[in-house]
Amino acid sequence: MSVLAWLRLPSGVPSPRNILIHIERLQRIRAIELPLDLGQRIHQNRLLQLAREGAATTIQHLARFDDERRYGSLVAISLEMTATLTDEILDLHDRFIGSLFNKAKRKHDEAFQASGKAINEKVRLYAQIGQALLAAKRDGVDAFAAIEEILSWEDFTRSVSEAEHLARPEDFDFLGLITDGYSQLRRYAPTLLESFDFRAAPVVTPLMDAIETLRAVNRDKARTIPGSANTDFVSRRWHPYVFTEQGIDRRFYELCVLSELKNRLRSGDVWVLGSRQFKDFDTYLLDSKRFAELRDQDRLSLAVVTDGTRYLNERCGQLEQALGTVDALAAERGELPDAAIAAGELKITPLTNTVPEEATALMRQAYALLPHIKITDLLLEVDRWTGFSRHFTHLKTGQPCEDPTLLLTAILADAINLGIAKMAEACPGTTARKLDWLASLYVRDETYAKALAELVNHHHRHAFAEHWGEGKTASSDGQRFRAGGRGEAMGQVNLRYGTEPGVLFYTHISDQYTHSTAR
Repeated sequence: MSVLAWLRLPSGVPSPRNILIHIERLQRIRAIELPLDLGQRIHQNRLLQLAREGAATTIQHLARFDDERRYGSLVAISLEMTATLTDEILDLHDRFIGSLFNKAKRKHDEAFQASGKAINEKVRLYAQIGQALLAAKRDGVDAFAAIEEILSWEDFTRSVSEAEHLARPEDFDFLGLITDGYSQLRRYAPTLLESFDFRAAPVVTPLMDAIETLRAVNRDKARTIPGSANTDFVSRRWHPYVFTEQGIDRRFYELCVLSELKNRLRSGDVWVLGSRQFKDFDTYLLDSKRFAELRDQDRLSLAVVTDGTRYLNERCGQLEQALGTVDALAAERGELPDAAIAAGELKITPLTNTVPEEATALMRQAYALLPHIKITDLLLEVDRWTGFSRHFTHLKTGQPCEDPTLLLTAILADAINLGIAKMAEACPGTTARKLDWLASLYVRDETYAKALAELVNHHHRHAFAEHWGEGKTASSDGQRFRAGGRGEAMGQVNLRYGTEPGVLFYTHISDQYTHSTAR
């Protein structure tokens, strides 16, 4: 295996070993010492195109390029892989921390269920004792004698000790069990903290101080956290575990820091240099000096007012006007369409089923008139209507595919989740190598988006779509597909759908059957 192929290997399951291997890959690229600002003067879409073109090129083809093109392609690939590896490492850390919480919660629930029978017996016993004590007070008899009529005093004393053992803390939190995975976390945590340059907003300064403390402790190989360590980021939930009579608990402090780092990366309060997913929001914007220069020259070319105060005042005025209209309609009963305000609460009228029962019979008759055709013929016919295949363009030249039948074959392999290899076996006259080459050069996320937009626009322009509705009502739902084979390690685990990894597709459909999907 070449070094380039090794660098492209997927991340695998979220484990300390895979995180360390991925960090090793990232360090291998960093060892080239490419300047950090090397790709800033190139448009990001163009840089991504060069990287994808290089990734679709074999080592043998790269060797045939002239030096300028070969090194340019390799640099683009390296910059792209740096961002990809950075994001994948942080994602693996996110998923590993999540697995620690899930295991602790599961262990906590299992322990509670295991003692459920004993707890129920104790509750029933103390209910009987309580009834006996109430009766003793009512009849004026000795309370201790009433207890001994139910069970002996020795048995009662033993049951109290058992109840104390079964009783859970007042907060009843599973967080105390999370240290079971601390040894696994320690395998990669010091390397992770040293490998990335974390930047943050001022509100996260305490967490950044804590990260520096952990780095210093790891370098010095100290066993304890100094008392001067910043703990302002520790939440109330973590507080009883982090702070003990002996001082700061090293395990819970480190777990709290890494867990909070995961949450802050998600929220965007913390960003990482070299990342694509966890990058500074300001990098999406114009440089502040350049923005001021364009604004002073009135060259921003924005469709909104560029003065912030004036813009906010206009928007506030529009909001007040809209709220006034709503108040006026709500003042008169029944004037607010499809909604009502009662006792200060807004209640939306639920949608009613306006489809008559006769529509079901008509649907069956209409479907009976449709001919049975092959799905490949249907794709070709829809392509003739809409021309959506023209949006699947070559990665380098931007030209449409010269063989639309072969292109639709590759797309169909995606659509029915059959895969390139099995689709090639089912289609005589083609090979898996040819389909894989075509898919790598013509089928991408952006080409799918453009082709889907073409279909959506065709739906919208079709006169028959008006019979389904005005396009103002929509429905959305998620569909989860289990990941298998090599994709199993890349799938996400969502406990709502079980413990098997998979991918969730979020689908939106309007009342004109306009369809869109997001992963």
